[in-house]
Amino acid sequence: MALAATLAVGETALAQSAPADGAESAVQARQGLDATARRGVVEAAVRLLTEAYVYPDAGRQAATVISRNLAAGEYDAITEPGAFARRLSEDLNDVAHDKHLRVFAEGQGPERDGDNGPPPRSELGFARVDVLDGNVGYVELTGFVPAGLFRPAADKAMRLLAGTDALVIDLRGNRGGDPAAVAYLASFFFDAKEPVHLNDLLWREAGTAEYRREVFRTEATPLSYLDKPVVLLTGPRTFSGGEEFAYDMQALKRATLVGESTGGGANPGDMQPLQAGLAIFLPTGRAENPVTRTSWEGAGVQPDLPSPPAEAFASAYRTAQRAAGKTSLADTPLSGPDDVLSERLLMLRTTAQPGSEAAIRRSIAEFQAGTPRYDLLSPFLAERTRADLPYIHADIVQFGAVESVDFIEVGPMGDDVYEVKFARGVWLWSILLDEDGTIVMAGFRPKGPASGA
Repeated sequence: MALAATLAVGETALAQSAPADGAESAVQARQGLDATARRGVVEAAVRLLTEAYVYPDAGRQAATVISRNLAAGEYDAITEPGAFARRLSEDLNDVAHDKHLRVFAEGQGPERDGDNGPPPRSELGFARVDVLDGNVGYVELTGFVPAGLFRPAADKAMRLLAGTDALVIDLRGNRGGDPAAVAYLASFFFDAKEPVHLNDLLWREAGTAEYRREVFRTEATPLSYLDKPVVLLTGPRTFSGGEEFAYDMQALKRATLVGESTGGGANPGDMQPLQAGLAIFLPTGRAENPVTRTSWEGAGVQPDLPSPPAEAFASAYRTAQRAAGKTSLADTPLSGPDDVLSERLLMLRTTAQPGSEAAIRRSIAEFQAGTPRYDLLSPFLAERTRADLPYIHADIVQFGAVESVDFIEVGPMGDDVYEVKFARGVWLWSILLDEDGTIVMAGFRPKGPASGA
């Protein structure tokens, strides 16, 4: 199976590509990995680690380890793709100690140690936007989607919160995302007259030991939350871009961090295809904060006010109240925002977007013909679709004719999820449209064989 350019929160661009040798090897993977398939996976991983991993020496060392293990027969008994992906991830991280560096089998998501199920439903990462007692704003933010999608969602949330006196942003389930989106959210909290240097990413130039620097600064926003207290709730599931937001705000003394240390992943990258339906998330960059001249890699972001999980929300809320000059609620037990909820501002959609079913049917026909309408895709999705089109086309042609398209639910990121029954299989198809009908997020994954197939 080739996955379309699917957007998933948790990495800079988690678009899982097809296997390098197309749909045939993915089918082989579902039947079990043989020696040839395992060798192909390792050889592809070795090339990527050697040529592009952010730390060249560690990349070569990790490549040597998995090559040696393959030659020694340590992988010979592993035929299940998920088990092979897990073993390779363990072997790579014994050397690199990089929490982003992982191998995935087809159908596996980017969940990491400590994850406890899918994220809550959200509007492009904004799961809650509330006003709490004492006129304290509360945002639960589960991730940073690509900036082109994130900006209007952030604008909406911050407009709703403009009249509050202090703000708590809950990052405890934030798995990261686009660094440009991180910079945009930070922009609401600084003076727009003078851009603030937030963070740098140093990207390795493939095949060399040279790096290019990408600089992130604040930018203009339609409104400002300047000179108001900001409290960030963090925990061990705060990861990657979620950590970057907390780290940048803390380094610039613009927020107080409450809770627990974060996960410790600061090396961005992208999902790269291997062989036989497996892929690797390969870090090709590293963060460098302009204030600290380092990052949170390995160590995580440390809270200003450490607090155990059961007490973290209460501590963050009362910290925000005090900073805004409010009278706090003494020792009243507080387990979460619902205990002090004044008004829920964000109402999440529960029905399908108008036009989403028609867009899925049109997309399937275009992919089967090998002629997608790139002008009807967002720039982010168009780029990923161009890269993956040979594999997407190869898969969808094999599915056969569409027999039915049925709406199932609104997904975790506000995308519409449909069950699409083809002549030779049933697939779950996700799609999200913007206001003018452009497809900004899309992807498909197998549900199971169609009856009678």
